[in-house]
Amino acid sequence: MTDIQWRDDAPIYRQLKERVITLMLDGELQPGQALPSVRQVAADYQLNPITVSRAYQELVDEQLVEKRRGVGMYMTADAADRLLHSERERFLTQQWPAVLERIERLGLSLDELIKVP
Repeated sequence: MTDIQWRDDAPIYRQLKERVITLMLDGELQPGQALPSVRQVAADYQLNPITVSRAYQELVDEQLVEKRRGVGMYMTADAADRLLHSERERFLTQQWPAVLERIERLGLSLDELIKVP
């Protein structure tokens, strides 16, 4: 994982979880690939191991990561597909309506939106 700047607007475990999800979606973590150990992440980012464990446990609960006893945590084979589906759904239902409303309020045309500045 790369350098992370922690924000004050969300718990650190949630930000760490989102960072791992970003790595999965960007292809930096591949199916079957091991995640860095809880101890390694805690040491690298000066976090409490319980914070890292909580982030990893949420990934396990969402079936994006699997625990292999005595070996570590691994990205599941279908994690990227699951994430892509859920992220698209979240964008279309939670973010797009506000974007569309703003586009309409500003009177922007399709040509204006497609045009590269």
